[in-house]
Parts: sequence; structure tokens; C-alpha cells
Amino acid sequence: MAEASVLLDQNQFSCPICLDLLKDPVTIPCGHSYCMSCIESCWDQEDHAGVYSCPQCKQTFTPRPVLGRNTILAEVVRNLKKTGLQAATPADHYAGPEDVECDFCTGRKRKAVKSCLVCLASYCETHLQPHYESPAFKKHKLTDAIGSWQDKVCSLHDRPLEVYCRTDQQCICYLCTMDEHRGHDTVSAVAQRAEKQKQMSETQREFQQRIQMREKELQELREAMGSFTRSAQSTVEDSERIFTEMIRSIERRRSEVIQLIRDQEKAAVSQAEGHMERLEQEIDELKRRQSELEQLSHTEDHIHFLQSIQMDACSHLYFNYSVIYSCQLMLDRKTINRYLSLSEGNRKVTRGEYWHLYPDYPERFDCWPQVLCRESLTGRCYWEAEWTGDGADIGVTYKGIGRKGDSDDFGLGFNDKSWSLFCSSNSYSVCHNNKKIDIPIEPSGSRRVGVYLDWAAGTLSFYRVSSDGLTLLYSFTSSFTEPLCPGFLVYYTNSSVSLCMLG
Repeated sequence: MAEASVLLDQNQFSCPICLDLLKDPVTIPCGHSYCMSCIESCWDQEDHAGVYSCPQCKQTFTPRPVLGRNTILAEVVRNLKKTGLQAATPADHYAGPEDVECDFCTGRKRKAVKSCLVCLASYCETHLQPHYESPAFKKHKLTDAIGSWQDKVCSLHDRPLEVYCRTDQQCICYLCTMDEHRGHDTVSAVAQRAEKQKQMSETQREFQQRIQMREKELQELREAMGSFTRSAQSTVEDSERIFTEMIRSIERRRSEVIQLIRDQEKAAVSQAEGHMERLEQEIDELKRRQSELEQLSHTEDHIHFLQSIQMDACSHLYFNYSVIYSCQLMLDRKTINRYLSLSEGNRKVTRGEYWHLYPDYPERFDCWPQVLCRESLTGRCYWEAEWTGDGADIGVTYKGIGRKGDSDDFGLGFNDKSWSLFCSSNSYSVCHNNKKIDIPIEPSGSRRVGVYLDWAAGTLSFYRVSSDGLTLLYSFTSSFTEPLCPGFLVYYTNSSVSLCMLG
């Protein structure tokens, strides 16, 4: 039991200055005990004042007390050392390179936990106890351990920096307010901190807004990469399973690649054969024409010669257009006006007396009785259309033509975005940018019209198609800037326009 009691009270036998067990212990008049060398060294520093104090309670003595060895304490300390119960200071209690050292520790310095703004010193846990226990330190102000006092103490008065001079924008002590900074605009450091804190809060708010903006951008980037990330993650998660099926997968892939190559080969060969067939037809036609021209060159009938030359040219032109440049078109249901209806696989449009309940697509003409094809054309293209009834307009337009409203600018040929040919039983006319031109060619029994577009050359030609070949009705010359959509304007009731099959 005695040994346990000693163990419980062993901290009472440590020197408050060096924090080790007392060596040659002495007890000074106030009752506190120290190592003789520690208290002697402390009082040697106070010789110049002639007043000596207790480092713990600050009680003063005059003259310097005569110190005698406390034999009872020395015996207790000897027994502690003998029984091996002296507790070593944990390694983490000593000050490291980055820690603040206790100003009162001798030998190896302990880590300071607090600093006193009155004493201008830093204390470890043990040397700090008097500040908590003794009334003499009651008004002292403690703060977190301060590593360098140079920035916290006035260089002129060795007093804590507790005032802020707004005039000179620097921290000062109270004595400075009555000396170098007399009459300046000064506030307490606490008040200036509060004001700066408010300004900093505004800056933080701005930073937060910028952070939110950047986070939004980051989120957008994450979302943009989402599909790729999910695909990559799925690949990673499935890697082990795929590895076990690798041989079978490779064989399957090999078959698929071979099939793909064969399909591409088949498509390419089919395309080449089609082109070769057209070329062979053209070669045969050219040879036939060459033979006819050879025979014609020997005729002595001048009238027959001239008439044959003209008919042969038309026949050759029709062959080139219908075979080489023909394109297959389809009418777009999303553009059709409600008074029009489609038939024959979306290749024929008819104007009726009553309107239909079609969905209200943005592309639909809501007033003009028009319809466009789905295809947008560039390059060289040729197609034919046949009309019935009292008449119709056949033309082309940019996709930007107006769709909603009854403005005159929205009709084919009535704006700078479209070109049209009007056909009736007794006349032809063309129109572009609301400028109409009558064509001095009398209609024949044929109601089929051929349209040839050379987009790059900027030409758009309309032909009358008959058994005699092609008769040029009119040719527009322009600089096309966008792909062109074929379209029809069917104004007269019970009239219709059909796209003709070529080839």
C-alpha cells in the first residue's frame, strides 16, 4: 500500500523548473520545493534586483534565503529511483523541430501548450499550472503557443500588440497610442479583426460563387464524359469474365469481321457494277449515235439532215440526264399543307376541298398548299414530275423558306430562297424572288416536266418531256449557297403532282 501511495504522489517530487525528480531537494520559505541547482540558478538571475521570488507562487523574499538540503525529500526521491517507479516523460511531450518550446524547462525542452501575453513567455503543461492555480496570474491573458514573439510584441516598448493604427496600417501597443501614434485613428485589434473579418466574409462569398461556377462547369464536364466513363467502367468490371471467354470471342469477332468485309465487298461490287452498266449503256448509245451520224453525214436531203440533227441532240440529252444523273425522291409528310394529301408511297400529292388533321410540325406549311421532298440536293441531279388538273408549280427551295403564315414571301418562287416553274394547259412561266417570266412556248399534250440541277455550276433547268425527248423551257443561273429541296405548290382543287420513276 505504501508503494502504491508513493506511485500516486510521485509528481509531487518533481522539480517545477526541470520537471525531473528532485536532485538535492530544498524547500524555500513559501513551502515549494526545487532542485538546489535549479533554484540557485533562478535566483542568481535576480541578484541585481535584490528581491527573490518563488517561480510558482511569485512570493518574494528579502534577503536571499539560505537554502538547506531537505533530507526527507531526498530519501523519498532516492527510494523512488531505487524501486524504478520514476515515470519518463512521453516522447511526444518534448518539443520537436516544428513545436514551440517551453521557456521555463531546463535541459531538454518540453512542448509549450500556451503562451502568456503578460509574461511574454510560453509554458508546457506543468509550468502552466501556476497560471491556473495562483491568484497572482488571474489577470494574465493566455493564448495558443506562440513560436516567435517578435511579431506579437512592440519592438519599442516590449508590450503586446493589442491596438491597430488605421492611419499607419500597423499593429501597435497601448503605449504607442500615447507616443508615436498619438492622435492617429486607432481601434482595438479585436475591433479591426471584426471589420476585416466582415470584408473577408464578402471575399469568401465571392470565392464561394466562383467555386460554385467552377463546380457547375466541372459537373457539366462530368456529365459530358458520363457515357465514356460508364463504358470504361463497365469494361473494367467485365475484364475478368471477358478474359475467360477470350478465345471464343476472338473467333466470333473474326467471323464478324470477315462477314463485314464480304458485305462491304458486295456493296462496292454492286455499286461498281451499276456504274459499269450505266457506262456500258452510254457507250452503246454513243456507238449507236455515232453510226447514225455517220449515215446522216452522207444524206443529200438538207431538210432531213437538219431535222435529224436536232432530234438526235434532244434524245442524247435525255439519255444523259435520265440515266446518269437521275435521283429518286420522296415527299416529306412533315411539310405537307392540310389541304393536300399524299399517296402512291409518298410520291404523289393531291389538292382537296377539305383540310386534314395533321400533327402541327414546325416544318409544316400551315397556309400555303405546298409540300417539300425529304432529300436535300447538291451536285448534279435530274428528276421528273407529272402534273394533272388545272395546273401546279414545280420548284426547289432552301430549307429556310417560311412555313407559318400566309405571307406572299412563303410561296415557291415568291422569295430569294426558291425557284419555280408554273405549268398549266395553256402556258408556262417561271418565278424567282417574286419576279415572274412568261415562257413563249406553247404547251403540248405532255404534262411531264424534267428538272436538271447542277448545284456547283449554279444552273437550274426545266424541260418539257415528251416522246421527242427534252425541250428546254427555262434555265436559271445563280450562286447556290445551301442544299436545295424539291417541292410542289398545288393551288387548284383536284390537281395533283407525281414524282416519276426513272431508270
